[in-house]
Amino acid sequence: MTTFKIRMGVPEMMEVWTDLSSRFENNALSKDEQQSFKKLVKVLAYLETNPRHNRLQTHEITQLTKRYGIKVWQSYLENRTPAAGRVFWVYGPDKNEITIIAIEPHPEDKKMGAYDRIKLSALPL
Repeated sequence: MTTFKIRMGVPEMMEVWTDLSSRFENNALSKDEQQSFKKLVKVLAYLETNPRHNRLQTHEITQLTKRYGIKVWQSYLENRTPAAGRVFWVYGPDKNEITIIAIEPHPEDKKMGAYDRIKLSALPL
């Protein structure tokens, strides 16, 4: 079984990750932030071992694939909650790597241009 190295997109996702993990270690996250951080860590563990795990509900977002120039995948951070969080990611830049390029509330699919509002980080070098 392939294990993937998880990387953060630059600069946005790297900044978000550095901030959250640092504040988590220093016990400086609010209760809501702690819950969100724990969900993110769990999703990253699933992505590391099996990006197609059923719990993640991973699927390609063709609108973002066209815009970004490589296949962009969406996995569930949470489900059945208002504005449920989604993790957007790509394979790469190297073999057996996954780069997180955005964490966003679920866009309203039925509205035209919903995915146009998502800001994506770049792949690290």
